Amino acid sequence: MFASDALAGRTVLITGGGSGLGLAMARRFSSLGARIFLTGRSAERLADAASSLGEPDRVGFHPGDVRDRDAVEAVIEAATTRFGRVDTAINNAAGNFLAPSEDLSANAFDSVVRTVLYGTFNVTQALGRRMIESGEGGCFVNIVATYAWTGSAFVLPSACAKAGVLALTRSLAVEWATYGIRVNAIAPGPFPTEGAWSRLMPDADHEQAALSRVPAGRFGEPEELANLAAFIAGDASPWITGECITIDGGRWLTSGGEFNSLIRLPRADLKRQLEALKPRK
Repeated sequence: MFASDALAGRTVLITGGGSGLGLAMARRFSSLGARIFLTGRSAERLADAASSLGEPDRVGFHPGDVRDRDAVEAVIEAATTRFGRVDTAINNAAGNFLAPSEDLSANAFDSVVRTVLYGTFNVTQALGRRMIESGEGGCFVNIVATYAWTGSAFVLPSACAKAGVLALTRSLAVEWATYGIRVNAIAPGPFPTEGAWSRLMPDADHEQAALSRVPAGRFGEPEELANLAAFIAGDASPWITGECITIDGGRWLTSGGEFNSLIRLPRADLKRQLEALKPRK
């Protein structure tokens, strides 16, 4: 359904673009003619991701931590220097893990909220100011979660942060429409990706239980989310702003928070399972 040049002339900045859904979106945007600029905390991962896209003249990257406003400014400056202007941003950088809320440290809560909520704000405001100054408008697509509006047990920092990003999306869609800037969100359901999936699925039984609650009968494919992001960011949807589009095979309609089912496990057993999921130094 997409013309091969649907995003030709566009420059897309993708946070958390070195792997997973971020890289899947980068591949799709690149295939539609866009210039791609990736950022994330690992320079090595970004270099590998950029190389995999196979278009060195249309791909750039610069490492940076979205929690750090100075680092964000450096990323945007690098992207602007490379391609002249960034007109589209995908706020995809995130952090998440399963934990009983009473056991969360202040640092654990802060780390997720600063990455997801503060990071999205940092990128959006810094780039938005440039869009406003140029008078040429632009587009933001923010990746949230289906529990942004329901909340979810055992992922409290992420639920709080994603709810904040959804509010940011709708607030700026109204405030910045006068500048020709569109701000939308995507709420993905379960998409198996390297890294994040292992931190959110305690065991095979939970994965099977999660699958059983998807009316479509399967988990999402990264290319499906990438296609949706390309449509929202592209010129075929110029009157869509302030919207949050769910892509989850009907999953959220079957219940509330994504991880609420874990309350069925004896709490001591659950805590042992979650402890085993923690990365080992």
